[in-house]
Amino acid sequence: MIVELKPETERRVQEEIRSGRFHSAAEVIEEALEVLLQKSEPLPLARPPRKNLADFLLDSPFAGSGLDLDRVQDYGRPIDL
Repeated sequence: MIVELKPETERRVQEEIRSGRFHSAAEVIEEALEVLLQKSEPLPLARPPRKNLADFLLDSPFAGSGLDLDRVQDYGRPIDL
């Protein structure tokens, strides 16, 4: 296969080879194709919506952190009449 590259693209490929990251133009193209394929993969299905804040916190990085999600009823301050 013969591929014609624009001068700017060819310069960038040569820079990647000179940097030592790649050993050949073929490796640069293979890596570029792999990245392109990863970008075009469908996104994972979205999670179902959470019903409330407790569900959100239990399914978050805070899960298992010992947070007490029980609501403490606040009776307010005593008032002198």
